[in-house]
Amino acid sequence: MTDPAHGAQHSAAAFHAVYGAEPHGTWAAPGRVNLIGEHTDYNDGFVMPLALPHTTIAAAAPRTDGVLRLHSAGAPGGTVALHLDDLRPAPDAGWAAYPAGVVWAMREAGHPVGGADLHFTSTVPLGAGLSSSAALEVATALALDDLHGLGLPRAELARLAQRAENAFVGVPCGIMDQTAAACCTAGHALFLDTRDLTHRHVPFDLGAQRLRLLVVDTRVRHQLGDGAYAKRRAGCERGARALGVRALRDIPYAHLPEALAALPPEPDLRALVRHVVTENHRVEQTVAHLDAGRPRAIGPLLTAGHASLRDDFRVSCPELDLAVEAAGAAGALGARMTGGGFGGSALVLVDEDAARPVTEALHTAFATAGHTPPRIFPAVPGPGARRLTT
Repeated sequence: MTDPAHGAQHSAAAFHAVYGAEPHGTWAAPGRVNLIGEHTDYNDGFVMPLALPHTTIAAAAPRTDGVLRLHSAGAPGGTVALHLDDLRPAPDAGWAAYPAGVVWAMREAGHPVGGADLHFTSTVPLGAGLSSSAALEVATALALDDLHGLGLPRAELARLAQRAENAFVGVPCGIMDQTAAACCTAGHALFLDTRDLTHRHVPFDLGAQRLRLLVVDTRVRHQLGDGAYAKRRAGCERGARALGVRALRDIPYAHLPEALAALPPEPDLRALVRHVVTENHRVEQTVAHLDAGRPRAIGPLLTAGHASLRDDFRVSCPELDLAVEAAGAAGALGARMTGGGFGGSALVLVDEDAARPVTEALHTAFATAGHTPPRIFPAVPGPGARRLTT
C-alpha cells in the first residue's frame, strides 16, 4: 500500500508526464471490504462495509474545450480522449467507461461538468472483490465535484457513481460499494440502510480486543458483468414480485417460513429469497454484537453468511470455500467470502495470536490444492474519499 501523501505526489508527477501540465489537485477514494451483508444492497437491505487503506488516486485539471482525457497507470493503451457531447452508455468499453460514465451521469443529472484531464493510480487489487470500480468512480466524482465547485453531498456522489456503473457500464450493482467509498470513516464500519441511505458509523477497533480481520485475496479474478450477477438480481426481483413486496428487505425474518411457502415451486427462487432475508438478519445481529462490545461473537455469523452465499446464492468458488474451511480448521473465529462472488476475496476473523498460524495454514491449503498462492493482509478501517492536495 502506498502512503496517501506519497501517492499524491507520485500521481501529480505522473499527470505532468502524461499531460505536460500540473494538476489542480489530487483526490483519493478507497477500496472496501464488506464485513457482512452480501447481495442485500440491491434488495433495499442492510450492509456493513469498511474502507480499506488501499486507494485509487485521481489527479485532475479542468478543460474548456469539451474534451475528456483519461489515463491510468495500471491500464495499457495510453490516453483515452472523448468528447462530452459524444458520451453514450458503453458496456464492454473497458476501464475508461467507469470515469466516463461518472461524467455522463453528472451531466445527465444537470450538473455543469465540463471537460477534464484525469490520471489515475491505484493500489486497490483488481477483480479481488474489493470494489476497485467504485473507488475509480468515486475518486472521479469527487474530483469533478471539487473542480466545478458543485458541493454535492457524499450520498449524492455515491448515487451518481452507481448510476454510471448501472446505466453506462452496464453492471447492475447496488449502492453499497459507492457509498462505502464516499462515506466511510477511519476506525469504523458503516451500517447502511440501502433503501434510504441512512447510515451510522459503528466503532470497529478490533486491536483493542486483540482481534484481527484478515483479507484473503484468492487471486481468482471475478467479472460481475458476465451475466451471473444480473441473473441473481433478476431472481430476487422476481421473488419480491411474487410475494407482493417492494423488495425482499420487506420480508421479516420471523415470517420467512411463510414467505418461502408462498413462493412458486422454484428451488432457485426460494434459495435466493432465503439468503437475502437471513443475511439482513445477520447484519442486524452483527451490529447488535458490536454495539454491545462483543466483536468475537460475530465470527459464527460470518461463517453462516458464507454457507448461505455458497449454498443458497451460489456465488462462491472452490478457492473461497477452501479459504473459509482452512481458516476455520486452523482456529479462526469465523470467515466468509466478501464481495459479489465468483472469485475475489474472503474475510477471516482471528485472535491476534492466531493470525500467523491461520495465515500459514491458508498458504499450505492453497499450495496443497494446487491453487495460486493467496495474498493475505489485515483489514484496518480507513477513511472514505477525500481531497489529498490542492
